[in-house]
Amino acid sequence: MRRAVLALLVLAALPATSWADAPQNWRPHVNEARAYAVSRLGEVSFAVRTEEDFWALEPDRVVHSASVIKAMFMVAYLNRAGVRDRPLNEEQRELLSRMIRRSDNNAATTIRNIVGDAALVRLARRAHMTRFAVAPIWGLSHITARDQTRFFLKIETFIPQRHRATAMTLLRTIVPEQRWGVARSRPPHWKLYFKGGWGSGSGLVDHQVAQLRRGKLRVSLAILTTGNPNHAYGKATLEGVARRLLRGLNAVSPPA
Repeated sequence: MRRAVLALLVLAALPATSWADAPQNWRPHVNEARAYAVSRLGEVSFAVRTEEDFWALEPDRVVHSASVIKAMFMVAYLNRAGVRDRPLNEEQRELLSRMIRRSDNNAATTIRNIVGDAALVRLARRAHMTRFAVAPIWGLSHITARDQTRFFLKIETFIPQRHRATAMTLLRTIVPEQRWGVARSRPPHWKLYFKGGWGSGSGLVDHQVAQLRRGKLRVSLAILTTGNPNHAYGKATLEGVARRLLRGLNAVSPPA
């Protein structure tokens, strides 16, 4: 049981690129989020990353990806030689939209079969993921909160310039019926780009990974939950953790 185990809380600085790109004078309410997380049934890990800092609870806990991996499918597909330098046709746009906005599994399987495992492994390396592992059943692929925040903090940089706006729009316009958790916790004035993953409504897996952006400021967030009694409980856990972590972020304004 989690209550019998001391939660691992990691605070580590990341190499800086530009202080102006990180929210100044803001820190996620990690202690509150951790206390809430360990009070919930099941297991919870989370990570928050800016250009300057990293905060986490069990960030290297390996879990099955569920549909979170679909964001990687999209990026790998848009990097294909026959795709990256050409406009997308209507069929390609529709396929990507179904996979990301509606989390359609058939569309995801089609795209995964096109890109292949090697492309996903290459993308993981580009994003400096250390524990990603692709599985024959793609929903059983391995992810961690640490790796997903690395990927999502600058996800657009992994996408060819031609397709960047399209991909980010898809991540920003998830259908209303799937906008729970972090989508209900988004601070005003911050744009949200995210993808969720859940275990067919069972609650065994409920994840969300996200990038929040305001001007040049950006924050990435990953909340991974397993062993929830049901999907509704998992969604409540995601929202509760996200609200605590993101509290106060709206007071941060981009530099003039």
